[in-house]
Amino acid sequence: MKLLTLLCLLFGITTNILSQENEASINEGHDLVVNRQMGNCLACHLIQGEDGPGNYGPPLIAMKDRFPDRTVLFDQIWDATQKNPNTSMPPFGKNMILTKEEIDKIVSYLLTL
Repeated sequence: MKLLTLLCLLFGITTNILSQENEASINEGHDLVVNRQMGNCLACHLIQGEDGPGNYGPPLIAMKDRFPDRTVLFDQIWDATQKNPNTSMPPFGKNMILTKEEIDKIVSYLLTL
């Protein structure tokens, strides 16, 4: 019984820590998305509740439905030219505009939209 209690306690602590790390990653992703010096996503994409022209690229809504596999969204941000050579979206990762870690945080945020 004590072992079960200990395991439940450890699981709760671990889950809480992971949840806090995930929330921090999402917040950092948001900051990258709205930062004009980094992602600058609002220059082309509409995001509800954010200020920006966002009338060029598709609106960033229902992202989890549109991208159930986060790897596909990551790859789109990393290098959109792989799927569409004529895209206007910059290859953020390929051109070293953003790091893999930054794109991963952006993906975490976008999947909350």
